[in-house]
Amino acid sequence: MPNKIVRLTTRDVRFPTSDHLDGSDATNKDPDYSAAYITLETEKGDRGYGLIFTIGRGNDICCKTVEAMSHLVIGKDFDDIRTDIGGYYNELRSDSQIRWLGPEKGIVHMAAGAIVNAVWDMWGRAEGKPVWRLLSKMDPEEFVNCADLRYVEDVLTRDEALAIVERNIATRDRRIRYLEDHGYPAYTISAGWLGYDDEKIRRLCREAVQQGFSHIKLKVGANVDDDIRRLRNIRETVGNDVILMVDANQAWEVNEAIEWMRRLAPYKPWFIEEPTSPDDIMGHRKIKEGIGEIRVATGEHCANRILFKQFIASDAIDVVQIDACRLAGLNEILTVFLLAAKFGKPVCPHAGGVGLCEYVQHLSMIDYVMISGEIGERVIEFADHLHEHFEDPCVVRKGAYLAPTAPGFSVRMREQSVADYEYPGGSQWRARVGRTGG
Repeated sequence: MPNKIVRLTTRDVRFPTSDHLDGSDATNKDPDYSAAYITLETEKGDRGYGLIFTIGRGNDICCKTVEAMSHLVIGKDFDDIRTDIGGYYNELRSDSQIRWLGPEKGIVHMAAGAIVNAVWDMWGRAEGKPVWRLLSKMDPEEFVNCADLRYVEDVLTRDEALAIVERNIATRDRRIRYLEDHGYPAYTISAGWLGYDDEKIRRLCREAVQQGFSHIKLKVGANVDDDIRRLRNIRETVGNDVILMVDANQAWEVNEAIEWMRRLAPYKPWFIEEPTSPDDIMGHRKIKEGIGEIRVATGEHCANRILFKQFIASDAIDVVQIDACRLAGLNEILTVFLLAAKFGKPVCPHAGGVGLCEYVQHLSMIDYVMISGEIGERVIEFADHLHEHFEDPCVVRKGAYLAPTAPGFSVRMREQSVADYEYPGGSQWRARVGRTGG
């Protein structure tokens, strides 16, 4: 019997994180962490949930874009999709009229990702498995069929991708048990937002070390003397054993990035994230060659697997970052993990936003079990806010993400939270209008 998808709904959910400058950095000074939140439903009652992360204004446009793609999901048979989810993904991102608006980048690409991630969530719920376990038990052929290799086969053939997965199959059960026993290492950004004063950063860094984090990231890029002072304060607070990373959020010109990082080098940052334009492959490579042992990381705003192919294969970056909502969903993200594995580069996902921590824990665990086969230097970003709004929030203990056990992709929001923070009519937003008289 068919089981067609009959409903797609979108909700504009925004959280006023700008009140306390949570999420602030050199480029994004007053973010309100938000989600274009979608629900899929089949005629038999299966449901799947997905989201696009934004920082406030424009969230409504993301919702409208998802709605504009409803003809690509309404009426599709869920069981047929599960039989060939790679084929469905290809259909979803290939509608000629909508694709023209990208192609394969921007809001349209992100909307496709939210839909396909909601399908993955629905599949996990239907199977009673978290998404990371769903993919971790696939055979190599089925797994590689999920990845989008179009436009990347000049550097990663299907046979190469298959060989990467096949070499890990014999030992994957051991890695699954490791994740269930120990989790996956995390680093915290919650101590280092740019809008925080020095005393707050010192306090939060002390707390992070007490909580078991061995990696801390600090936002930089507004004023070099302030950055030197803040890094010096952190080193004095936590010592030299804690690994520090810094993130400029695209603030610099290429030569400026080199000079700035040379001045921060005495505090031994492991990497500099997004030092310049996220599209500038040549610029990243020049920065990489100009800052010595400090590594270069990027990917949070990388638009698609084709850009990742060029960053990775040309050795323009050292650390690969992916964003669960920037690419066209899990299928394209698998491609980036496979590219990184071929070229021996660690993937450390970006997760400084609402719902991203919930998503990326699954992604890194899939990578560890099925693709990279090791953790090594890999860590997942963790931001300690807004998890209370999810039914199955991520859990981080002793500096590690615990392996999710609930079915799905972990991004179903609590209905009360959606009702309270839906923009502009939710109770929290109505109350704010009343307080401001506006």
